[in-house]
Amino acid sequence: MDLEIGFRGAAGNVTGSRTLVTAGDTRILVDCGLFQERDFQARNWEPFLTDPAIIDAVILTHAHVDHCGLLPRLVNQGFKGPVYCTPATADIAEIVLKDSARLQQEDLAFKRKRHRRQDRESPHPYEPLYDENDVAATLSLFTPVPYDEERAIADHVRLTLRNAGHILGSSMVSLEIDDGAQKRTVLFSCDVGRNHSPILQNPVMPTVADYLAVESTYGDRTHQSNASIPDRLAEIIGRTVEDGGNVVIPSFAVERTQELLFHLGRLKEKQAIPDLPVFIDSPMATRVTEVFRKHPHLFDEDSLRLIAEGRHPCDFPGLKLCRTVDESKAVNQTPGTAIIIAGSGMCTGGRVKHHLVHNIGRPESVVLFVGYQANGTLGRRIVDGEKSVRIHGEYRAVKARVERVHGFSAHADREELLTWMGNIAPPPRHVFVIHGEIKAAEAFASLIHSRKGWATSVPATGDTVKLT
Repeated sequence: MDLEIGFRGAAGNVTGSRTLVTAGDTRILVDCGLFQERDFQARNWEPFLTDPAIIDAVILTHAHVDHCGLLPRLVNQGFKGPVYCTPATADIAEIVLKDSARLQQEDLAFKRKRHRRQDRESPHPYEPLYDENDVAATLSLFTPVPYDEERAIADHVRLTLRNAGHILGSSMVSLEIDDGAQKRTVLFSCDVGRNHSPILQNPVMPTVADYLAVESTYGDRTHQSNASIPDRLAEIIGRTVEDGGNVVIPSFAVERTQELLFHLGRLKEKQAIPDLPVFIDSPMATRVTEVFRKHPHLFDEDSLRLIAEGRHPCDFPGLKLCRTVDESKAVNQTPGTAIIIAGSGMCTGGRVKHHLVHNIGRPESVVLFVGYQANGTLGRRIVDGEKSVRIHGEYRAVKARVERVHGFSAHADREELLTWMGNIAPPPRHVFVIHGEIKAAEAFASLIHSRKGWATSVPATGDTVKLT
């Protein structure tokens, strides 16, 4: 039986994860995410390279929007098969996709008004990629599969999801293709988490892979230790209190916000930071935090110990959840210093843009980045030191301090990835390095080959490889 792997996104770049496995007449798509880099956003509007109507199944590795965010468009264009994922991923993806549809409608209305005022045209259609009806149709296809349960998903194809430790419910994907004549295992790393990250269990180390598709987001570097995070947070917050400004933290609603709450709660307990108000100005982050309460069986021992003591890793006194627009607006009227955690994590949309408008021109405030900023995003431009950035159609001077805390990453670095794949035996026949900017992907592919002697390559979007 012929076996092919087609790279349809997150190949030579980070976002838009989408990989097609073709086993005989069976077509299985692993992830269907949004492209978020500005240079690649037009791809979200392009026709799918494979007709959605002939795809038999989708496997969703986790609920970040660059992995699940284009699923409703796939359904709108004809896909009708099952979407396999873990129960926690199904819960979070429902929140993420509903929020994505709502934001598209809101951003579209705002863009129409702004473009009329500026007498300009958008390069993309004045319509959303999908709407709430497409999301509802997508959610009806979700088929939860627990970790470590082998599931037949097509003739000759068996699926096993294993804990990737990246976000709640995230999984690496093992596909065993057995046509009676030969058996081959294709392993997708998904986004691999880090050992000893707060709240979640460590990623599982795989042992079997004839072919491996591995992420490389941080394939050209090593992270700072997680242990440095509390001290760095306390230092930045303390200085901002002295200056009299606000701490604005663009944060991903899924996982990163919950990790922030974990660290801020522990700092407050130890009185390592002043008793400041902490706002989560992200309705999606609030709902995701509630999903965390539903799945404590996925927590690590430290978090379970907190729960046993009557505390929760994602809650503490002084935490304020902004659910309405009026509550969001009121945040910027708060006297003194406040910590404002708002989405989106790369500043590509959401409420964080409003808080940037109020604070980016204030030298006493700080914009604190705690996550990866993809090329072309507003967050990346701020991190790269641009003196003026465009927010809501107007250029604004960047006078606020810009800080980063690197140890927060939910992605394994190059050494952690090498350790993660270290138990695979015998070696894979080939390793495809994906989900990274081209420089990082090429550096990691070279590192794998030099350290392990494994055959590697860095595919480009649109490439299809026959697995002999």
